Amino acid sequence: MQLGREHFTRLGRGGRKIITHRGVRLVALVTAVVVSLWNVERVPHTAVLPAVLGLLPFAIGKYILCPLRWHAISTSGRTRRWHLRAYAESEILGLITPWHAGADLWRVHRLETTGVRRASAAAEVALDRFVGAVGLVVAVAVTGVTLPWTVLAIALGAAALVLVAALVVRRRRPSLTGRWPWPSPKVFALGVLLSIGYQATILGLLVGAIAAVGGPVPGLQLVAVFGASQVAGVLPGVHGASPRDGALVAGLAAIGVSWREAFGAVALTTLLYWIPALLIGGSLMFLRWRGWFTERHPETA
Repeated sequence: MQLGREHFTRLGRGGRKIITHRGVRLVALVTAVVVSLWNVERVPHTAVLPAVLGLLPFAIGKYILCPLRWHAISTSGRTRRWHLRAYAESEILGLITPWHAGADLWRVHRLETTGVRRASAAAEVALDRFVGAVGLVVAVAVTGVTLPWTVLAIALGAAALVLVAALVVRRRRPSLTGRWPWPSPKVFALGVLLSIGYQATILGLLVGAIAAVGGPVPGLQLVAVFGASQVAGVLPGVHGASPRDGALVAGLAAIGVSWREAFGAVALTTLLYWIPALLIGGSLMFLRWRGWFTERHPETA
């Protein structure tokens, strides 16, 4: 938790002015449109219905379940609607930056505009990331039974170390932890469940994409491949050209999906990610650029 807090604090110091600049927001929207058009060229002929059926639950998972997880652990006092809006706005910036860092910077900035201290805002976003990672590990551990146990042991061990370090800091330096969000076990469990639900919607999007490009939809093997690709996603990369995407293509090919259909399905999922991002997050970002949803920055941090 300490490392996560320091990481986001450094990001906030160096990138806050950049990420909140109106020109950067406009460039982000234009870049999103260009990337979407570029991905269209990589997608083979597709059936619309399977793609739509896969996209709808994903949109719910991404733009409802994830913000609700953030709201559950947040101590900012903001409403669910505020968290839904701020999270959607952040996605445009997240999709065009490595490791989704732009989204984190934007969420830290949005918390600061409500009067939350920068360190506390960074800690809150880091905690939300951590809860999401725990949900991913649990989902992989439950469904990806064919994955090497060493991978799962390392991931779970790292999560346990972070929790132990956080508990030690909380006990020995209570003055520091008073400003940090410390969820109860019930809230933490709720966040993990929401994360698992979100992972299920990503799997549904992948199934819809494979069916849309005409490929055979594998059975339980697909779950293991999906879990392996999500583990690879811990390595930094840009959306659409990340280790996760490469692992997913290779995994699909390994379980009988042709290389053409595997590349097409992954390219289609990359494109489908942009549709709700542009429609929901892009619209809200544009309205904020035009002066809507503007909050007065507090005089004292």
